Amino acid sequence: MSKNLGILAVLIVVFAAAGFLEERFLLPGNLFNLIRWTALFGILSVGVSFVIITGGIDLSIGSVVGLSATLLPWFLAQHGFSAPMALALVVLVALGIGSAHGLLITKLRLQPFVVTLCGLLVYRGLARTLTNDQVQGFGMGHAELRQIAKGMPCSLALLAALVGIGFLMWHSMRWVLPHTWRKGLLKTPGELVAIGCAAVIGFGGLLIWALDAGELARLQAPAPFLILVVLAILATVLLDRTVYGRHLRALGRNETAARYSGLAVDRNVVIAYILCALCSALAGVLFALDVNSVQPAIFGNFYELYAIAAAVLGGCSLRGGQGSILGVVVGTAVIQVLRNGISMLGIPDKLEFVILGAVILLGVAADEVIRRLVARRRLDARVRAAANATA
Repeated sequence: MSKNLGILAVLIVVFAAAGFLEERFLLPGNLFNLIRWTALFGILSVGVSFVIITGGIDLSIGSVVGLSATLLPWFLAQHGFSAPMALALVVLVALGIGSAHGLLITKLRLQPFVVTLCGLLVYRGLARTLTNDQVQGFGMGHAELRQIAKGMPCSLALLAALVGIGFLMWHSMRWVLPHTWRKGLLKTPGELVAIGCAAVIGFGGLLIWALDAGELARLQAPAPFLILVVLAILATVLLDRTVYGRHLRALGRNETAARYSGLAVDRNVVIAYILCALCSALAGVLFALDVNSVQPAIFGNFYELYAIAAAVLGGCSLRGGQGSILGVVVGTAVIQVLRNGISMLGIPDKLEFVILGAVILLGVAADEVIRRLVARRRLDARVRAAANATA
């Protein structure tokens, strides 16, 4: 929870700074685009977080995005497949990619870095070969399918109200039960801050929507943002409320101990890479439907860097065993606010990668500092406990 609050504070500071330095940043049109791009990249970040929690990495995300984005219009326009059939084939390709990564890593004991780096090259080359490097698109057709990425299903204020109040009710239900107090679930100021933020977002959004208060009330939620909300909720439940999630964190902390404990380490790792590939394919489909023009040679380039940076910034440790979906989503928002601010302030685009690299470096350095502090505190606590026991 403390890491989530920390990255949330960073988001608030960066957002406020961007709004202060450039008044156009707060225009409804820019906010809509910012939310849309955060949602699209957030789907990638949620997927890679499962892999990072295992202690692995996936460098092929951008190429999987490019391949998926290329295959969908290629199936539809070049081969005349129906939309459900084309989507099903893209899903099957993603399943195959994730399974291949997981099996190569677990059965042949290859390094995730090497396997996914090879995937980065193979999938990019495959996309270019299948299409002969020709730009792929949907033309003027498939308008209904494109609503998956271009639609605006509900008011953003109403969606914020539902999410905020839902979070508030869920935590309240946990806390009002007598046994939760005895188990110490209500013990940190961070929990109180989190529920306070949820209350402000939930009831504030409800008030804005109910009063129809200006342009903010009429701002619509992009369809990809709704998809991200659903995906994040499902991923949180899977990671925090299931046996699979507990096993995933355990093997990320110590794979050898997890194997000796009888956990299905190989199966859990394969599932993590499948989930990452599926999220990458989903994002690739949404990107393709959104832009309606896919260049196989470059589409999705460096997207893996944005996803990994967001996950690390959101609290995922590159050593494995730690990570929060909420933190990952907020980390994605920070990255996208930075990118948007760089563009609107007239800062040269070439500096975007400098800032992104600095963000990753700071995230890794902060993780190392926190790890050492926690280890030192635990050691001090054990020494004091041993001293008290012998006294």
